[in-house]
Amino acid sequence: MGKIGFFRSIQLKFIIIYILLLLVAIQVIGAYFASEFDKELFSNFKSSINDRIELLSYNLEQAFNKERSEDDQGPTLIQDVQTIISDIDAKDLTTLQVVNDQRRVLGTNDTLNMDIIGKKTVQDYVQKALNGESPERQFFDQKTENRLYVRAVPIKNNQGSIVGAIYIEASVEGVYDQLQNVNEIFFKGSILAIAVSAFLGILVARTITKPIKEMRRQAQTIARGDFSQKVNVYGTDEIGQLAVSFNDMNDRLRHSYATIEKEQRKLSSILLNMSDGVIATDAAGLVTLMNDAAGIMLNKNPEESNGELLLNLLRLDEKHFDISRLPESGSMIIDFGTDEEEFLIRANFSTISDEEDDITGFITVLSDVTEQEKLERDRREFVSNVSHELRTPLTTMRSYLEALTDGAWEDKQIAPRFLNVAQNETERMIRMVNDLLQLSKMDNKDFMLQRERVEFISYFHHVIDRFQMNIPEHISFTRDLQSGKSFVWIDKDKLMQVLDNIISNAIKYSPEGGTIRFKVAKQRNQILVSISDEGMGIPYDKVDKIFERFYRADKARSRKLGGSGLGLAISKELVEAHHGRIWARSGEGKGTTIFFTLPLMGRRRREGK
Repeated sequence: MGKIGFFRSIQLKFIIIYILLLLVAIQVIGAYFASEFDKELFSNFKSSINDRIELLSYNLEQAFNKERSEDDQGPTLIQDVQTIISDIDAKDLTTLQVVNDQRRVLGTNDTLNMDIIGKKTVQDYVQKALNGESPERQFFDQKTENRLYVRAVPIKNNQGSIVGAIYIEASVEGVYDQLQNVNEIFFKGSILAIAVSAFLGILVARTITKPIKEMRRQAQTIARGDFSQKVNVYGTDEIGQLAVSFNDMNDRLRHSYATIEKEQRKLSSILLNMSDGVIATDAAGLVTLMNDAAGIMLNKNPEESNGELLLNLLRLDEKHFDISRLPESGSMIIDFGTDEEEFLIRANFSTISDEEDDITGFITVLSDVTEQEKLERDRREFVSNVSHELRTPLTTMRSYLEALTDGAWEDKQIAPRFLNVAQNETERMIRMVNDLLQLSKMDNKDFMLQRERVEFISYFHHVIDRFQMNIPEHISFTRDLQSGKSFVWIDKDKLMQVLDNIISNAIKYSPEGGTIRFKVAKQRNQILVSISDEGMGIPYDKVDKIFERFYRADKARSRKLGGSGLGLAISKELVEAHHGRIWARSGEGKGTTIFFTLPLMGRRRREGK
């Protein structure tokens, strides 16, 4: 890089900026000074004129008020007026006329134009003054090329009536001559100030540009890979701080160059240990880099896959897929599963471009989305189940209501039965919607457990007693609850809902003469609760599914008994919210036992309560 000339250097720019700022300041100050000085001069000029007008007006009023008779040998009004005008200082007054109420001139200061005395004047200002106004104006007279100040004032007698007027024209050129002299002095001072400022600007610019030049030379040295030299620091101002920062940058660059290979190795390590697969290809779609995660997903050796076509690795048909079009799709899900195992991979595509936006390669990120797709499938199935479960009672209600509408309401035997069915189906839907809302709150962590210290054995007895008072005669209860006290930290209402769901199911599915057994066993740090019935039981391969939402082992019988398929799902969520576990054991024709555990309270916590 060649040497920079003076006329292209930042030094000249500093000098020009310095002078321009000074010029702007001088112009602002000069404009303000000239404006204010002009106002002050003109104000003084008007004040001087007005003082003379007031004196003239006073003397003329005395002359007009003077009584004169036909035999009086004294001076006439015209003579008095002319004498008064002659005594007035006529400096700057180019025209001074006094007229009577008939607009006839009584006196003037123009000795060369005395013949106008006794004649009428045509000045509009005189007429305005005779009307009681005091008009004034400043204008440029093109005939004389002078700036004039014109004013007319009325003359009043002792009774306040207007008996005449004074008309003056005064030259303002003297004011502007003074202003011009001041401007010339100010201009000469500005030239001197600019010359001194230019000299000072050169000195200041050199103090600024000298360290910058040194930093430029040092930057060229750094570009060659030499980090041994430092820039001199001449002060603590911004330039000095810049020099300190430059030296600090020099140290950091040296450190960065020393650690860049380490960072590259770290990046390679990250790629190798990423859970997502990463594949880099060139513009033709040939693999240039593959991490271990991608190799595991595709069952390929990353080192041996270099040079292979990406479409072949992803099992995409070249006839239907163009490598250059893949980034437009954003992502796609590719099935790598077998008949025995499901395995889905999401492939996200992006491009690598150079400075001219030409594509130089592609990046493919692979993610295992098997579980996500399973969850999505479960969600769709759940929505389908909800729709089906709600449609069934609605269809039943519609059928019975249509029958009632068609005339069955008139049958006193059929109508109550139909309305009872509609009411039962409505209550069933309400229970189902309430259960869904509760599950939704638990899924969104939108519910709080109101825990308290509870002695579980007596609490469990209370729940069983409540059911025993209303059970059918063909079902009996047996209790095997340990003696002693077992304290738990639970929400009584929520746990009662769990027990209600389990016991209600046991009663529903118990045969005539069946027995429901309740048992509590105290273990090391928890209690184990079990509720058994002697119902029809559940096949072994379906036992674990009864805690899924809307699952029924016997759908026809469950709907007949009014179940929603959500009770055990809610129970599972609530037990797990209490840090417990719930499960079932059953067999066809052998009844079903529901187990769940609850953690016992520690000794310190019991004593604290």
